[in-house]
Amino acid sequence: MTSRLPSVPSRRSTDVNPALRPTTPTPATPAQPGTRPATGTPTDFTAGNATGVQTRLSTIRSLLSGHTDRKEETALLALFKNANAGELNQLINGLSRQELHEVTSDMNDRLFGPDNKTAFLSLLTKERVGDLTVESRAKLVQALQINSTDGKEEKAIGALFLATKGEGLSALKNAIDGGSDHRDLQQLIFHDIDDGALRTQLLAHFKTEATPKDGKVKVLSDIDDTFYANWKDDRFPKKTIYPGVRALYAELDRGGGATADRTGDLMFLSARPYDRPGVSEHFSREMMHDHGVTQATVLSGDFAHLIGNHSIADKKFENWQQVNQLYPEYGSVFLGDSGQGDAIFGAKAAAANADMRSVFIHNVTHMDAAGKAAEAQKGVFVFDTYVGAATEAFKRGLISKGGLERVMNEAHREFAALTFSSPEQKSERKAELDRDTAAARSLL
Repeated sequence: MTSRLPSVPSRRSTDVNPALRPTTPTPATPAQPGTRPATGTPTDFTAGNATGVQTRLSTIRSLLSGHTDRKEETALLALFKNANAGELNQLINGLSRQELHEVTSDMNDRLFGPDNKTAFLSLLTKERVGDLTVESRAKLVQALQINSTDGKEEKAIGALFLATKGEGLSALKNAIDGGSDHRDLQQLIFHDIDDGALRTQLLAHFKTEATPKDGKVKVLSDIDDTFYANWKDDRFPKKTIYPGVRALYAELDRGGGATADRTGDLMFLSARPYDRPGVSEHFSREMMHDHGVTQATVLSGDFAHLIGNHSIADKKFENWQQVNQLYPEYGSVFLGDSGQGDAIFGAKAAAANADMRSVFIHNVTHMDAAGKAAEAQKGVFVFDTYVGAATEAFKRGLISKGGLERVMNEAHREFAALTFSSPEQKSERKAELDRDTAAARSLL
Protein backbone atom coordinates (compact mmCIF):
# COMPACT_ATOMS: atom_id res chain seq x y z
CA MET A 1 0.00 0.00 0.00
CA THR A 2 1.46 3.38 -0.92
CA SER A 3 1.72 6.19 1.62
CA ARG A 4 -1.01 8.79 1.55
CA LEU A 5 -0.63 12.49 1.00
CA PRO A 6 -1.33 14.69 4.05
CA SER A 7 -3.78 16.81 2.05
CA VAL A 8 -6.17 13.90 1.46
CA PRO A 9 -9.47 14.19 3.37
CA SER A 10 -9.70 12.00 6.44
CA ARG A 11 -13.23 10.76 5.67
CA ARG A 12 -14.44 8.90 2.62
CA SER A 13 -17.68 7.46 1.33
CA THR A 14 -18.05 3.87 0.27
CA ASP A 15 -19.23 4.93 -3.19
CA VAL A 16 -19.57 8.03 -5.29
CA ASN A 17 -22.70 10.03 -4.65
CA PRO A 18 -24.79 9.48 -7.82
CA ALA A 19 -25.60 13.17 -7.85
CA LEU A 20 -21.91 13.94 -8.30
CA ARG A 21 -21.39 11.56 -11.20
CA PRO A 22 -21.04 13.14 -14.62
CA THR A 23 -23.56 12.28 -17.26
CA THR A 24 -22.29 10.24 -20.15
CA PRO A 25 -21.31 12.72 -22.87
CA THR A 26 -22.26 12.42 -26.49
CA PRO A 27 -19.42 10.45 -28.08
CA ALA A 28 -17.07 12.63 -30.07
CA THR A 29 -15.04 11.55 -33.05
CA PRO A 30 -11.61 10.69 -31.61
CA ALA A 31 -8.73 12.76 -32.83
CA GLN A 32 -5.82 10.97 -34.47
CA PRO A 33 -3.21 10.02 -31.86
CA GLY A 34 -0.18 12.25 -31.71
CA THR A 35 -1.78 15.22 -33.46
CA ARG A 36 -2.40 17.36 -30.40
CA PRO A 37 0.09 20.05 -29.38
CA ALA A 38 2.36 19.62 -26.38
CA THR A 39 0.23 22.05 -24.39
CA GLY A 40 -3.36 23.19 -24.56
CA THR A 41 -6.63 21.30 -24.58
CA PRO A 42 -8.28 18.87 -26.98
CA THR A 43 -10.42 20.24 -29.78
CA ASP A 44 -13.55 18.79 -28.17
CA PHE A 45 -12.87 20.45 -24.81
CA THR A 46 -16.10 21.38 -23.03
CA ALA A 47 -15.79 24.69 -21.22
CA GLY A 48 -17.53 25.66 -18.01
CA ASN A 49 -16.90 22.40 -16.13
CA ALA A 50 -14.35 23.68 -13.63
CA THR A 51 -16.62 23.28 -10.61
CA GLY A 52 -17.69 19.79 -11.61
CA VAL A 53 -14.10 18.70 -12.24
CA GLN A 54 -12.99 20.03 -8.86
CA THR A 55 -15.83 18.08 -7.21
CA ARG A 56 -14.70 14.91 -8.95
CA LEU A 57 -11.09 15.52 -7.96
CA SER A 58 -12.20 15.83 -4.34
CA THR A 59 -14.16 12.58 -4.71
CA ILE A 60 -11.09 10.82 -6.16
CA ARG A 61 -8.95 12.00 -3.26
CA SER A 62 -11.59 10.86 -0.80
CA LEU A 63 -11.69 7.39 -2.37
CA LEU A 64 -7.89 7.18 -2.16
CA SER A 65 -7.77 8.13 1.52
CA GLY A 66 -7.96 4.58 2.82
CA HIS A 67 -8.10 1.02 1.60
CA THR A 68 -9.93 0.76 -1.73
CA ASP A 69 -12.22 -2.23 -2.24
CA ARG A 70 -13.75 -3.34 -5.52
CA LYS A 71 -16.74 -1.00 -5.15
CA GLU A 72 -14.47 2.02 -4.70
CA GLU A 73 -12.25 0.92 -7.58
CA THR A 74 -15.34 0.73 -9.80
CA ALA A 75 -16.34 4.23 -8.67
CA LEU A 76 -12.85 5.57 -9.50
CA LEU A 77 -12.98 3.94 -12.91
CA ALA A 78 -16.41 5.48 -13.60
CA LEU A 79 -15.18 8.99 -12.79
CA PHE A 80 -12.60 8.76 -15.57
CA LYS A 81 -14.72 6.71 -17.98
CA ASN A 82 -17.71 9.05 -17.90
CA ALA A 83 -15.68 12.22 -18.42
CA ASN A 84 -15.66 13.90 -21.81
CA ALA A 85 -12.30 14.65 -23.45
CA GLY A 86 -11.78 18.03 -21.81
CA GLU A 87 -12.82 16.78 -18.39
CA LEU A 88 -10.60 13.71 -18.71
CA ASN A 89 -7.52 15.86 -19.30
CA GLN A 90 -8.50 18.14 -16.43
CA LEU A 91 -8.82 15.16 -14.10
CA ILE A 92 -5.41 13.77 -15.06
CA ASN A 93 -3.65 17.10 -14.77
CA GLY A 94 -5.56 18.14 -11.67
CA LEU A 95 -4.00 15.24 -9.77
CA SER A 96 -0.39 15.25 -8.66
CA ARG A 97 1.90 12.64 -10.16
CA GLN A 98 1.85 10.77 -6.84
CA GLU A 99 -1.96 10.86 -6.66
CA LEU A 100 -2.28 9.55 -10.22
CA HIS A 101 0.20 6.81 -9.31
CA GLU A 102 -2.01 5.89 -6.34
CA VAL A 103 -5.04 5.62 -8.60
CA THR A 104 -3.23 3.12 -10.85
CA SER A 105 -1.59 1.19 -8.00
CA ASP A 106 -4.81 0.95 -5.95
CA MET A 107 -6.65 -0.67 -8.85
CA ASN A 108 -6.55 -4.49 -8.79
CA ASP A 109 -7.23 -7.42 -11.08
CA ARG A 110 -8.95 -10.20 -9.09
CA LEU A 111 -8.97 -13.93 -9.65
CA PHE A 112 -12.73 -13.94 -10.19
CA GLY A 113 -13.00 -10.34 -11.37
CA PRO A 114 -13.46 -7.57 -11.85
CA ASP A 115 -10.15 -6.69 -13.59
CA ASN A 116 -10.26 -3.02 -12.66
CA LYS A 117 -6.56 -2.29 -13.18
CA THR A 118 -6.60 -3.74 -16.70
CA ALA A 119 -9.79 -1.81 -17.44
CA PHE A 120 -8.33 1.47 -16.15
CA LEU A 121 -5.06 1.13 -18.06
CA SER A 122 -6.91 0.10 -21.21
CA LEU A 123 -9.27 3.07 -20.88
CA LEU A 124 -6.47 5.64 -20.78
CA THR A 125 -3.86 4.05 -23.04
CA LYS A 126 -6.07 2.47 -25.72
CA GLU A 127 -9.76 3.41 -25.72
CA ARG A 128 -9.39 7.11 -24.88
CA VAL A 129 -5.75 7.77 -25.77
CA GLY A 130 -6.83 9.87 -28.74
CA ASP A 131 -8.53 12.26 -26.30
CA LEU A 132 -5.39 12.85 -24.24
CA THR A 133 -3.13 15.84 -24.74
CA VAL A 134 0.62 15.27 -24.81
CA GLU A 135 0.73 16.81 -21.34
CA SER A 136 -1.73 14.21 -20.05
CA ARG A 137 0.11 11.35 -21.72
CA ALA A 138 3.39 12.47 -20.14
CA LYS A 139 1.73 12.80 -16.72
CA LEU A 140 0.37 9.27 -16.98
CA VAL A 141 3.74 7.83 -18.05
CA GLN A 142 5.45 9.59 -15.15
CA ALA A 143 2.85 8.27 -12.70
CA LEU A 144 3.31 4.71 -13.97
CA GLN A 145 7.09 5.12 -13.70
CA ILE A 146 7.02 5.70 -9.92
CA ASN A 147 8.47 2.67 -8.08
CA SER A 148 8.89 -0.53 -10.09
CA THR A 149 6.85 -1.14 -13.23
CA ASP A 150 5.08 -4.47 -13.67
CA GLY A 151 4.21 -6.08 -16.99
CA LYS A 152 0.79 -4.42 -17.28
CA GLU A 153 2.25 -0.98 -16.59
CA GLU A 154 5.08 -1.47 -19.08
CA LYS A 155 2.57 -2.40 -21.79
CA ALA A 156 0.47 0.65 -20.90
CA ILE A 157 3.51 2.92 -21.15
CA GLY A 158 4.38 1.33 -24.48
CA ALA A 159 0.84 1.87 -25.76
CA LEU A 160 1.01 5.59 -24.93
CA PHE A 161 4.25 6.01 -26.88
CA LEU A 162 3.11 3.92 -29.83
CA ALA A 163 -0.11 5.93 -30.11
CA THR A 164 1.86 9.18 -30.36
CA LYS A 165 3.49 10.24 -33.61
CA GLY A 166 5.62 12.91 -35.25
CA GLU A 167 6.06 16.20 -33.41
CA GLY A 168 3.68 14.95 -30.72
CA LEU A 169 6.07 12.10 -29.93
CA SER A 170 9.01 14.48 -29.70
CA ALA A 171 7.00 16.68 -27.33
CA LEU A 172 6.03 13.65 -25.23
CA LYS A 173 9.63 12.50 -24.83
CA ASN A 174 10.78 16.00 -23.92
CA ALA A 175 7.96 16.34 -21.39
CA ILE A 176 9.08 13.15 -19.65
CA ASP A 177 12.66 14.45 -19.53
CA GLY A 178 11.29 17.67 -18.08
CA GLY A 179 9.85 15.88 -15.04
CA SER A 180 12.37 17.50 -12.67
CA ASP A 181 13.70 14.31 -11.11
CA HIS A 182 15.78 11.23 -11.96
CA ARG A 183 12.85 9.47 -13.65
CA ASP A 184 13.85 10.60 -17.12
CA LEU A 185 13.40 9.03 -20.53
CA GLN A 186 16.72 7.19 -20.43
CA GLN A 187 15.89 5.54 -17.11
CA LEU A 188 12.42 4.62 -18.35
CA ILE A 189 13.51 3.00 -21.62
CA PHE A 190 16.86 1.48 -20.63
CA HIS A 191 16.31 0.66 -16.93
CA ASP A 192 12.63 0.55 -15.92
CA ILE A 193 11.29 -1.35 -18.92
CA ASP A 194 12.44 -4.95 -18.53
CA ASP A 195 10.76 -6.31 -21.66
CA GLY A 196 13.53 -6.26 -24.27
CA ALA A 197 11.09 -6.77 -27.15
CA LEU A 198 9.03 -3.77 -26.04
CA ARG A 199 12.17 -1.65 -25.69
CA THR A 200 13.23 -2.58 -29.22
CA GLN A 201 9.73 -1.78 -30.53
CA LEU A 202 9.75 1.64 -28.86
CA LEU A 203 13.20 2.57 -30.15
CA ALA A 204 12.15 1.54 -33.65
CA HIS A 205 9.02 3.71 -33.28
CA PHE A 206 11.16 6.66 -32.18
CA LYS A 207 13.31 6.25 -35.29
CA THR A 208 10.38 5.82 -37.68
CA GLU A 209 8.55 8.87 -36.32
CA ALA A 210 11.63 11.11 -36.11
CA THR A 211 11.02 14.43 -37.83
CA PRO A 212 13.86 16.13 -39.77
CA LYS A 213 16.52 17.50 -37.43
CA ASP A 214 16.42 21.02 -38.90
CA GLY A 215 19.35 22.08 -36.73
CA LYS A 216 17.80 20.94 -33.44
CA VAL A 217 20.40 19.79 -30.92
CA LYS A 218 20.58 18.28 -27.48
CA VAL A 219 23.16 20.24 -25.50
CA LEU A 220 25.30 17.72 -23.61
CA SER A 221 27.70 18.85 -20.91
CA ASP A 222 30.04 17.50 -18.28
CA ILE A 223 29.78 19.00 -14.79
CA ASP A 224 33.12 19.03 -12.92
CA ASP A 225 35.59 21.52 -14.45
CA THR A 226 33.09 22.26 -17.22
CA PHE A 227 30.31 23.94 -15.27
CA TYR A 228 32.36 24.75 -12.18
CA ALA A 229 35.93 24.28 -10.93
CA ASN A 230 35.80 21.04 -8.98
CA TRP A 231 38.53 18.62 -10.02
CA LYS A 232 41.82 19.45 -11.76
CA ASP A 233 41.34 23.12 -12.56
CA ASP A 234 43.77 25.28 -10.57
CA ARG A 235 43.10 28.39 -12.64
CA PHE A 236 40.04 29.41 -10.61
CA PRO A 237 39.15 29.07 -6.91
CA LYS A 238 37.34 25.80 -6.18
CA LYS A 239 33.56 25.77 -6.73
CA THR A 240 33.74 28.78 -9.07
CA ILE A 241 30.93 28.77 -11.64
CA TYR A 242 32.75 29.64 -14.85
CA PRO A 243 31.89 33.10 -16.19
CA GLY A 244 29.52 32.78 -19.16
CA VAL A 245 28.87 29.03 -18.97
CA ARG A 246 25.20 29.37 -18.03
CA ALA A 247 24.65 31.95 -20.74
CA LEU A 248 26.24 29.65 -23.33
CA TYR A 249 24.02 26.75 -22.22
CA ALA A 250 20.99 28.98 -22.71
CA GLU A 251 22.08 30.17 -26.15
CA LEU A 252 22.94 26.69 -27.43
CA ASP A 253 19.53 25.56 -26.17
CA ARG A 254 17.93 28.55 -27.90
CA GLY A 255 19.70 27.80 -31.19
CA GLY A 256 21.24 29.93 -33.91
CA GLY A 257 18.12 30.70 -35.92
CA ALA A 258 16.05 33.85 -36.00
CA THR A 259 13.32 32.05 -34.05
CA ALA A 260 14.31 30.49 -30.74
CA ASP A 261 14.00 26.72 -30.37
CA ARG A 262 12.09 25.22 -27.45
CA THR A 263 14.04 25.30 -24.19
CA GLY A 264 14.87 22.30 -22.04
CA ASP A 265 17.38 20.48 -24.29
CA LEU A 266 20.27 20.58 -21.80
CA MET A 267 21.64 17.23 -20.58
CA PHE A 268 24.53 16.57 -18.22
CA LEU A 269 26.72 13.54 -18.84
CA SER A 270 28.23 12.87 -15.44
CA ALA A 271 30.90 10.32 -14.50
CA ARG A 272 29.24 9.99 -11.08
CA PRO A 273 27.79 6.48 -10.66
CA TYR A 274 24.11 5.81 -11.35
CA ASP A 275 21.93 4.52 -8.50
CA ARG A 276 18.36 3.35 -9.05
CA PRO A 277 16.75 5.57 -6.36
CA GLY A 278 18.38 8.56 -8.07
CA VAL A 279 20.28 9.90 -5.02
CA SER A 280 23.37 10.90 -7.03
CA GLU A 281 21.30 12.55 -9.75
CA HIS A 282 19.22 14.32 -7.11
CA PHE A 283 22.28 15.98 -5.58
CA SER A 284 23.65 16.93 -9.00
CA ARG A 285 20.30 18.36 -10.04
CA GLU A 286 19.90 20.21 -6.73
CA MET A 287 23.38 21.74 -7.04
CA MET A 288 22.67 22.88 -10.61
CA HIS A 289 19.28 24.27 -9.60
CA ASP A 290 20.85 26.24 -6.74
CA HIS A 291 23.19 27.81 -9.29
CA GLY A 292 20.54 28.84 -11.78
CA VAL A 293 20.27 25.82 -14.11
CA THR A 294 16.66 24.78 -13.60
CA GLN A 295 15.93 22.79 -16.79
CA ALA A 296 18.27 19.87 -17.37
CA THR A 297 18.43 16.08 -17.49
CA VAL A 298 21.26 14.27 -15.67
CA LEU A 299 22.66 11.05 -17.17
CA SER A 300 25.00 9.23 -14.79
CA GLY A 301 27.98 6.92 -15.17
CA ASP A 302 28.58 3.73 -13.21
CA PHE A 303 31.16 2.17 -10.88
CA ALA A 304 32.53 -0.07 -13.64
CA HIS A 305 33.57 3.02 -15.66
CA LEU A 306 34.62 5.29 -12.81
CA ILE A 307 38.39 4.76 -12.94
CA GLY A 308 40.53 5.93 -15.85
CA ASN A 309 39.91 8.51 -18.55
CA HIS A 310 39.30 5.97 -21.29
CA SER A 311 36.80 4.10 -19.12
CA ILE A 312 34.93 7.32 -18.28
CA ALA A 313 34.94 8.25 -21.96
CA ASP A 314 33.49 4.85 -22.90
CA LYS A 315 30.55 5.30 -20.49
CA LYS A 316 29.82 8.79 -21.79
CA PHE A 317 29.92 7.43 -25.32
CA GLU A 318 27.41 4.73 -24.31
CA ASN A 319 25.12 7.37 -22.76
CA TRP A 320 25.41 9.51 -25.89
CA GLN A 321 24.48 6.55 -28.10
CA GLN A 322 21.39 6.02 -25.97
CA VAL A 323 20.48 9.69 -26.33
CA ASN A 324 20.74 9.25 -30.11
CA GLN A 325 18.35 6.30 -29.95
CA LEU A 326 15.91 8.21 -27.77
CA TYR A 327 16.08 11.39 -29.85
CA PRO A 328 16.95 10.50 -33.46
CA GLU A 329 15.33 13.78 -34.52
CA TYR A 330 18.10 15.75 -32.75
CA GLY A 331 21.79 16.32 -33.31
CA SER A 332 24.20 16.86 -30.41
CA VAL A 333 26.66 19.42 -29.09
CA PHE A 334 29.05 18.50 -26.28
CA LEU A 335 30.88 20.65 -23.73
CA GLY A 336 33.51 19.01 -21.57
CA ASP A 337 36.97 19.63 -20.14
CA SER A 338 40.51 18.45 -20.72
CA GLY A 339 40.93 16.87 -17.31
CA GLN A 340 38.90 13.63 -17.26
CA GLY A 341 38.36 11.80 -20.54
CA ASP A 342 36.01 14.27 -22.21
CA ALA A 343 38.36 14.99 -25.11
CA ILE A 344 38.65 11.22 -25.72
CA PHE A 345 34.87 10.87 -25.75
CA GLY A 346 34.47 13.97 -27.92
CA ALA A 347 36.93 12.75 -30.55
CA LYS A 348 35.27 9.32 -30.62
CA ALA A 349 31.81 10.88 -30.98
CA ALA A 350 32.95 13.34 -33.65
CA ALA A 351 34.39 10.46 -35.68
CA ALA A 352 31.30 8.28 -35.24
CA ASN A 353 28.71 10.16 -37.30
CA ALA A 354 27.33 13.58 -38.18
CA ASP A 355 24.94 13.60 -35.22
CA MET A 356 27.69 15.12 -33.06
CA ARG A 357 27.69 18.63 -34.47
CA SER A 358 30.45 20.15 -32.34
CA VAL A 359 32.71 19.23 -29.41
CA PHE A 360 33.95 22.01 -27.11
CA ILE A 361 36.62 21.17 -24.50
CA HIS A 362 37.43 23.56 -21.65
CA ASN A 363 41.19 23.88 -21.25
CA VAL A 364 41.77 23.24 -17.53
CA THR A 365 45.18 21.55 -17.92
CA HIS A 366 47.13 24.43 -19.48
CA MET A 367 47.14 22.85 -22.95
CA ASP A 368 49.39 24.79 -25.32
CA ALA A 369 48.74 25.81 -28.92
CA ALA A 370 50.24 22.62 -30.32
CA GLY A 371 47.98 20.52 -28.10
CA LYS A 372 44.92 22.51 -29.18
CA ALA A 373 45.84 22.06 -32.83
CA ALA A 374 46.22 18.32 -32.36
CA GLU A 375 42.74 18.11 -30.81
CA ALA A 376 41.30 20.23 -33.61
CA GLN A 377 42.47 17.58 -36.08
CA LYS A 378 40.19 15.14 -34.23
CA GLY A 379 37.16 17.43 -34.45
CA VAL A 380 37.60 18.84 -30.93
CA PHE A 381 37.72 22.59 -30.27
CA VAL A 382 39.67 23.49 -27.11
CA PHE A 383 38.82 26.85 -25.48
CA ASP A 384 40.10 28.87 -22.52
CA THR A 385 37.02 31.01 -21.79
CA TYR A 386 33.33 30.66 -22.48
CA VAL A 387 33.49 33.77 -24.65
CA GLY A 388 35.97 31.83 -26.79
CA ALA A 389 33.60 28.84 -26.90
CA ALA A 390 30.66 31.10 -27.78
CA THR A 391 32.63 32.74 -30.59
CA GLU A 392 33.32 29.36 -32.17
CA ALA A 393 29.68 28.31 -31.64
CA PHE A 394 28.58 31.46 -33.47
CA LYS A 395 30.93 30.73 -36.37
CA ARG A 396 29.36 27.27 -36.66
CA GLY A 397 25.81 28.63 -36.65
CA LEU A 398 24.94 27.12 -33.27
CA ILE A 399 24.12 30.45 -31.62
CA SER A 400 23.00 33.80 -32.97
CA LYS A 401 24.90 37.09 -33.07
CA GLY A 402 22.69 38.35 -30.25
CA GLY A 403 23.47 35.14 -28.38
CA LEU A 404 27.21 35.78 -28.69
CA GLU A 405 26.72 39.29 -27.34
CA ARG A 406 24.71 37.98 -24.40
CA VAL A 407 27.34 35.37 -23.50
CA MET A 408 30.08 37.99 -23.74
CA ASN A 409 28.24 40.48 -21.54
CA GLU A 410 27.28 37.87 -18.95
CA ALA A 411 30.83 36.48 -18.80
CA HIS A 412 32.22 39.92 -18.00
CA ARG A 413 29.53 40.60 -15.42
CA GLU A 414 30.16 37.29 -13.66
CA PHE A 415 33.93 37.64 -13.88
CA ALA A 416 33.77 41.03 -12.13
CA ALA A 417 31.97 39.40 -9.18
CA LEU A 418 34.59 36.68 -8.60
CA THR A 419 37.10 36.65 -5.74
CA PHE A 420 40.39 35.10 -6.87
CA SER A 421 43.04 33.38 -4.79
CA SER A 422 45.74 35.83 -5.88
CA PRO A 423 46.17 38.94 -8.04
CA GLU A 424 48.27 36.85 -10.46
CA GLN A 425 45.47 34.32 -10.90
CA LYS A 426 42.97 37.09 -11.64
CA SER A 427 45.34 38.83 -14.04
CA GLU A 428 45.94 35.67 -16.07
CA ARG A 429 42.23 34.91 -16.40
CA LYS A 430 41.44 38.55 -17.25
CA ALA A 431 44.01 38.48 -20.05
CA GLU A 432 42.37 35.36 -21.54
CA LEU A 433 38.90 36.89 -21.27
CA ASP A 434 40.02 40.17 -22.89
CA ARG A 435 41.76 38.31 -25.73
CA ASP A 436 38.67 36.21 -26.50
CA THR A 437 36.39 39.23 -26.16
CA ALA A 438 38.41 41.11 -28.76
CA ALA A 439 38.04 38.18 -31.14
CA ALA A 440 34.29 38.07 -30.50
CA ARG A 441 33.87 41.81 -31.06
CA SER A 442 35.61 41.54 -34.42
CA LEU A 443 32.67 39.40 -35.60
CA LEU A 444 29.92 41.66 -34.28
